[in-house]
Amino acid sequence: MASAAPPLRRRSRLLRTFQRWFDTDAGSEAAIDGSQGDRIDWLRALPFALLHVACLGVIWVGVSWTAVAVAVFLYAIRMFAITAFYHRYFSHRTFEASRTVQFVFAVIGAASVQRGPLWWAAHHRHHHRHADQPQDPHSPRQGGFWRSHMGWFLTRSAFATDLQRIPDLARYPELRWLDRFDTVVPVLLAAALYGVGAVLERVAPGLHTSGPQLLVWGFFISTVVLFHATVTINSLAHRFGRRRFETRDDSRNNLWLALLTFGEGWHNNHHFFPGTARQGFRWWEIDISWYGLRAMAALGLVKGLKPIPAWVLAKARH
Repeated sequence: MASAAPPLRRRSRLLRTFQRWFDTDAGSEAAIDGSQGDRIDWLRALPFALLHVACLGVIWVGVSWTAVAVAVFLYAIRMFAITAFYHRYFSHRTFEASRTVQFVFAVIGAASVQRGPLWWAAHHRHHHRHADQPQDPHSPRQGGFWRSHMGWFLTRSAFATDLQRIPDLARYPELRWLDRFDTVVPVLLAAALYGVGAVLERVAPGLHTSGPQLLVWGFFISTVVLFHATVTINSLAHRFGRRRFETRDDSRNNLWLALLTFGEGWHNNHHFFPGTARQGFRWWEIDISWYGLRAMAALGLVKGLKPIPAWVLAKARH
């Protein structure tokens, strides 16, 4: 019986890994504990790898203006949900939103395949507490480019959500559900894109699209580009750009990353004072998420956008 124990344990771990693809609470304690928490969990990371491989489907489905337009739209709306809500709202609480608006943008953010809002906020708050120090999981100073860009969140310990870091958010059962079953929304989005494409192929052939084409462009390509654009703030915005403020980390302001990520590239501004809903501190620093939040505030959808204090601007070097 002793010789049968190791295969049984291996099968148990394998089953637990498959369960965590769909339910992040399955075996969560095992994901946190252990001496190998900093190693990449290759089996659990398999769906992430397949997401990239699926982009090669473009070879067979081709391209149309309809598919590209859908991909661009989904990039934009999901980038706004990540930057304005996952980051500025859930992580830093820089404005107020109703529970309905909070949930709607949590769902849109979850469609980005960047885990749930609680996971995102918990890790981001930890990052600010230990920016570019040994405890920072995605510091290029500590782990190099690839580790900071994507290797860190594929590790066994990084899959867990530390609810102690986000007690203000953990009290919402709907957010906890989104965090636990974080694949549900992306799967529904992928299925909807395939269905819409299939319908358009029949009722509007002049749009030159199809179910497989909308799936590849609207979901796989758009999502992969969105992911890599988002994480440039970890890997590149701590390496390239200008430092307006003296901070204890390596954060930098970078116009090109700001354009790509709707304002997140003004990263040195943000690390010096993360308590404002605006990251472009100067009028000429383009911050699309800030403009979107201003529009939402004008419509009464959000309120209490926290401004930049005068003392912060007085500290600027240029």
